[in-house]
Amino acid sequence: MLDEFLSVNIFAFLLVFIRLGAAFMVVPGFGEAFIPPRVRLGIALAVSLLVLPFAADQIPVEPATPIELLLLMLGEIVIGLVMGGVLRLLLSSLHVAGTIIAQQSGLAAAQFFDPAQMTQGAITSTFLTLMGLTMIFVTDMHHLFIEGTFATYRLFPIGQVPDFGNISILITDFVQSSFKLGFQMSAPFLVFGITFYIGIGLINRLMPQVQIFFVAMPLQIVLSFAILAITIGASMMWFINYYEEALMRFLGE
Repeated sequence: MLDEFLSVNIFAFLLVFIRLGAAFMVVPGFGEAFIPPRVRLGIALAVSLLVLPFAADQIPVEPATPIELLLLMLGEIVIGLVMGGVLRLLLSSLHVAGTIIAQQSGLAAAQFFDPAQMTQGAITSTFLTLMGLTMIFVTDMHHLFIEGTFATYRLFPIGQVPDFGNISILITDFVQSSFKLGFQMSAPFLVFGITFYIGIGLINRLMPQVQIFFVAMPLQIVLSFAILAITIGASMMWFINYYEEALMRFLGE
């Protein structure tokens, strides 16, 4: 009797842990490369213990064959990766905005490692990404994700094949929205860049003897930092509101 009880509960816990472990490996804030995998899995283990009582009634009967068990585990891994990957897509809007800002401010050549995107990126991309991660924790958006893990068992019941058609449409929409948000956040720098280069072109035509490059480059960087200081607060609030709305939409609330 005890062996059967332990077997059922261990099986249920492992199914919950597989889904949440996959999600916490890639979700922004918890799934960063500088956070050791043991820490990420430890957090997923603790959250799994909280989620297990709420998901216990959805745990299917233990599969009779290893193939069925493997398919069940793979389905949970895919759902977990989709959960974390969607939020990772939302964070990419800051990378897009930072890249455009760097191109318009003359800082595109300054490349730094972006820990959120795991690639080399412009210095402004890295700055905005780290700022976005900080804002997620400061505004308790990570609590909303943890609460959302309960809702995933209503949206994606264990053992049922997810509607990949709707999921793909939703992911495509998030990609489009993230790029649009990044473009909107960098819009002041696009206007500044066009105006600045037109002015520099006119000065170069009127006074060709002036070494315009050595005058324009420092001025461009200083003015770009001034615009960034003015717009950074509104941009981060815009991103946080978008992040919250997108997360609520994904969870169907």
